[in-house]
Amino acid sequence: MADSGILTLHFPDPDIAVLTFDDPRKGANVLSSTVLAELERHLDELEKRVGLRGLILRSGKPGSFIAGADLREFAASFDAPREQILAMCHRGRKLFARLSQFSAVTIAAIDGICVGGGAELAIWCDRRILTVDAKTQFGFPEVKLGLFPGWGGTARASRIVGLGNAVEMVTSGESIDAKMAAAMGLANDTVSADDAPVDAKASPGSKAPTAAGPTLADRLLEAAVRMVQAEAASSDYLADRKRWAGPIVESETELGFLGATASGYIQSQTGGHYPAPLAALEVMLGAAGLPLDAACDQEAEGMAGLFGTPVNRALINVFFLTDHNKKDQGVDRPGVVPRPVKSVSVIGAGIMGAGIASANLRRQVPVAVTDASEPALAEGVRHVLEEVSYNKQTKGPDAERAIRFAPLLNATVSDTEIARADLVIEAVVENLDVKKKLYARLEPLLGADAVLASNTSTIQITKLAQGLKHPDRFIGIHFFNPVRKMLLVEVIRGRETSDETVATAVAYAKSIGKSPIVVHDGPGFLVNRLLFPYLNESLELLTEGASIKAIERAATDFGMPMGPLALYDMVGLDTSVYAGRVMWEAFPDRTGASPILPAMVKAGRLGQKSGRGFFLYRDKKGRCEPDPALADWLATYRRGERKISSDEITTRLLLPMVLEATRILEAKLVRDVRDVDLGVIFGLGFPPFRGGLLYWADTLGAAKIVERLKPFEALGPRLQPTPLLLEMAASGKKFYDQIKTKPR
Repeated sequence: MADSGILTLHFPDPDIAVLTFDDPRKGANVLSSTVLAELERHLDELEKRVGLRGLILRSGKPGSFIAGADLREFAASFDAPREQILAMCHRGRKLFARLSQFSAVTIAAIDGICVGGGAELAIWCDRRILTVDAKTQFGFPEVKLGLFPGWGGTARASRIVGLGNAVEMVTSGESIDAKMAAAMGLANDTVSADDAPVDAKASPGSKAPTAAGPTLADRLLEAAVRMVQAEAASSDYLADRKRWAGPIVESETELGFLGATASGYIQSQTGGHYPAPLAALEVMLGAAGLPLDAACDQEAEGMAGLFGTPVNRALINVFFLTDHNKKDQGVDRPGVVPRPVKSVSVIGAGIMGAGIASANLRRQVPVAVTDASEPALAEGVRHVLEEVSYNKQTKGPDAERAIRFAPLLNATVSDTEIARADLVIEAVVENLDVKKKLYARLEPLLGADAVLASNTSTIQITKLAQGLKHPDRFIGIHFFNPVRKMLLVEVIRGRETSDETVATAVAYAKSIGKSPIVVHDGPGFLVNRLLFPYLNESLELLTEGASIKAIERAATDFGMPMGPLALYDMVGLDTSVYAGRVMWEAFPDRTGASPILPAMVKAGRLGQKSGRGFFLYRDKKGRCEPDPALADWLATYRRGERKISSDEITTRLLLPMVLEATRILEAKLVRDVRDVDLGVIFGLGFPPFRGGLLYWADTLGAAKIVERLKPFEALGPRLQPTPLLLEMAASGKKFYDQIKTKPR
């Protein structure tokens, strides 16, 4: 079989081989079966070479080493028998293990992302060198896909960095940077752009140094060559090979303590919904006292038990959702070119405006911020600088970050300065007249290609665009609160919004690290429209006699991050009343007009902001407790006290969301069912282990959903099957059958 050209071999010195991974068809290297076969052929040839002192593995892609295995090949094997999955694990592990048995020292020279199968490949090498760069991350994220490493990663990592460190890396799925890797003993050396230049002759196979000196890739290769020379002289790597091939020396007491503490922490983080972290812990503890080969065999057995499970399939689907989103331009017409957004203005310095400004500053996009109130502007700027100067590692303000970002922020009351930006985002009060007056004042000052956007969460974009001279350059860019945490951005196109404006908004959102979905205009857009049935039904259940505790437990047992009533409190009951009125006006036939929320607002129960709502709040962190006084107060609004089962509560909370999604699809408000699922996961916290709202619905099947709805059809249209659902039930089709462009 001919090589694919993804791996290339060269020799900077006659006795040092450099194997470079660089797939010309992809932005990142992945370990497909083709790549693994090519690696095997290169190792076969290199092992025949006499006098070789070292083998260096590196990537030809700056900022990316190897981004794991090819998950599409994994997904294609979901239904394979267990024996085939075990064979796949053994094949990959035995191939990688050859690096730890090679005739010369093996070194992984890592610049950029090195995760999953890429991290396993690197950890089977004798030594690792990492670049000190923001993009360089090393980790085992498999638990986030419902798996754990299956090519020897758990066993090998435990022996190199210690069992405790390895357990933390594998069960959390979080990556570490070069400095942490060095402190842990995983990286044997680090290289940064600030390192002193070395003699370019040390690596004649590398790219020629530029006038400004060697590149980071050059320095990395030079460091790897020097390490080969040092290890060949000392043979220290041979002693490590022998040590790492044996069992881990830990007492029963130490193992017991690690198991108890790690298990408790994992349970608190996963709520029991994600089996992979606990399964990984069990394998790693159980295999600690075994020789390396036996530990790897146990790893393969454990990994095979997780492969293809419902949680694994669902989490792989979420990966595909995000991968599709990264590639989606937001429009179907080919050849649309987004306009560059090099500067942004934000109107409104409140919570949302400050959050949007901060998101831009963190990506070093110059931002101008204004507000009708100068004190509010000053306070907003303070919040922005506090947020961008926060250092995650020190968990506090960082003066160096503040100095770096402050020059990019312009607090102004000048319309002219605001209008200079490529993109102007309005984030003022949710009032149609206020917004339109602002646009009328600002639009004449905008540049010929500038985009004007609203962060509105309730007002239709087409209404806001009325009266504009250039409605084609007006769009909704709806961020979610808190902006720093929420990945989702709804890009809402009005009736006259152009494809170029949509593509510009989508590209902009991605440039500041967000995941945008394009939604056609309509009440509630996508996320709030899907959220409302969930919230509304919780009030109906309350009036029928369900307890607050039962409603909340049914939701969180399903996997929602919080129950609907706690969510009401977080959003604010006054805000919810306003949003509910919008939905009732749009869809009165399926919106319950419950008196509970207006009465609570009238009584001063606004939720977290007032310290009491459906729950009592003792601090600003959202920690809550039941309110004994609420039960008697709610009794006024109850229509009964019947016992309502957890299954009924779950059905009535979740299936109205599915029904609303079918109406959204029927109206073609989104371009793809994947946008619905990405929206509910990133916007509502819908449990990823369910794969998405419509993915979950597909696991039930349309016919079963119709059957589950029958006992509740008398409650009205909100719980009655839609034409699309009935059609799917009759044909046996699934929501994901509607996808036009399959994963590539």
